[in-house]
Amino acid sequence: MKRKKSLIALSSVLLAATLLVMPSCGKKNKSSTTGFGYNDRKWGGFENHKYKGQETGPGLVLVPAGAFVMGTAEQDVLYEYNNVERKATVNSFYMDETEISNLQYGEYVYWLQRVFVSYPEVYKKALPDTLAWRSRLAFNEPYVEYYFRHPAYKHYPVVGVSWLQATDFAAWRTDRVNEMILDREKIHPYKDIKMVDQDNFNTKTYLANQYDPATRKKGKGLPKDYRTKKGKRDVAVKDGILLPEYRLPTEAEWEYAAQGAIGNSQYENTDEKRIYSWNDLTVRMTHGKEKNRGKIMANFKRDKGDQGGIASQLNDAGFITTPVDSYWPNDYGLYNMAGNVSEWVKDVYRPLSLEDMDDFNSFRGNVYTKLKLDDYGEIEEKDSLGRLIFVPVTLDENINRRNYKASDNIGYKDPTLYNNDEQQYEYGVTTLINDKARVYKGGSWNDRAYWMSPGTRRWLDENLSTSTIGFRCAMIRVGSPIGNSKKRNKTLPSSGVGKSRKKFR
Repeated sequence: MKRKKSLIALSSVLLAATLLVMPSCGKKNKSSTTGFGYNDRKWGGFENHKYKGQETGPGLVLVPAGAFVMGTAEQDVLYEYNNVERKATVNSFYMDETEISNLQYGEYVYWLQRVFVSYPEVYKKALPDTLAWRSRLAFNEPYVEYYFRHPAYKHYPVVGVSWLQATDFAAWRTDRVNEMILDREKIHPYKDIKMVDQDNFNTKTYLANQYDPATRKKGKGLPKDYRTKKGKRDVAVKDGILLPEYRLPTEAEWEYAAQGAIGNSQYENTDEKRIYSWNDLTVRMTHGKEKNRGKIMANFKRDKGDQGGIASQLNDAGFITTPVDSYWPNDYGLYNMAGNVSEWVKDVYRPLSLEDMDDFNSFRGNVYTKLKLDDYGEIEEKDSLGRLIFVPVTLDENINRRNYKASDNIGYKDPTLYNNDEQQYEYGVTTLINDKARVYKGGSWNDRAYWMSPGTRRWLDENLSTSTIGFRCAMIRVGSPIGNSKKRNKTLPSSGVGKSRKKFR
């Protein structure tokens, strides 16, 4: 009995000691640094909220981080050697499941026309170039007239869109998705009546507290301001409610996603690098259900004069583009990463990018900017469309910085003549490459199979467009690279994505 009492006493002492050394594990949310309380007006109102992880934005699929062999797996038939194989790593990111369709882009231009009443040039500037379908020795006028506007093509990829137009679409999409989130969470219920000209929702303007209060309605879901007794405040970055920006994928991200090598990996090794977005050396289905065997896996030009096969026996059934969810997705669940349309990526083209760029999150095209402020450090103004104004960073303010100095880093490490600043890329004299040459990847409905290999790369001026180039958006994954799983330090489990194959209709 005496021994039992001693054990009970010892247990009580151990429990009390545990409570003393674990102050942050109780009901109150306390700092493990100072012991002061979080989310408590008594201690100044410093906030620390639970965060469940980044939600997946509309249309996106998570592509988990990893190392891969970047570069062409095909024979370099053009002898350009502009993408020689090398090892690279990309962080986790999200990518659109499909290419952007005419319906999606039509929603965008409709919004511009409806909101920017005083600036009709904004709407006109965003319209795709339907004349891109014209060819001097072909009758393509029906596509000029119907492809973008007719409902028969609404789920087909938008084409005739330049790199600049695609970038503007991604920025617009960021604002609309975040606006939807604020409405869904009853933070700022959508109020369409004030959405005219510069009185529209812009994410960066809102987060900088420059959004006109008269144009938004405050809802019940506003976060509590712990600095005051009964106050509420607008959403901030620290809340993790708003999503990062939609943008074009980098070349490294696009190539990594197109390879879809997760299906060929075992333990810490990728057993086989794919030539296309699927296994095997052929463009035909060699596995799966017997009824699908022998079918073409993507939309491309099989041979001269053969756009889609013969009557009653079509090979890919794609004489021009096909719906964005056609054929079979790759192992990341992404459709048409080979064929249908080539796709814009974020990078500026250089033939020797493989020698210059970092091996982690490789990218060429950085132009660093800062918010335009007045002499008192306050935001000076917004532009006529309600967006914050950003200006290039200066050399003077970066004099003690080691990781960069200049604002424009597009030409960083470019070869120079005679040790001066004159670039060897003499546009229009010895080359057509300049800082506006943007990379596009993948094959299109009018390309041979060679261009469907993820490592191939081409370029076009950022202001130009064709009937064979479209795009899809990407978004960075913040926080854990494996998504919102609780298994933070374990290998990403197989999700089974890509194992079910969708039959082309």
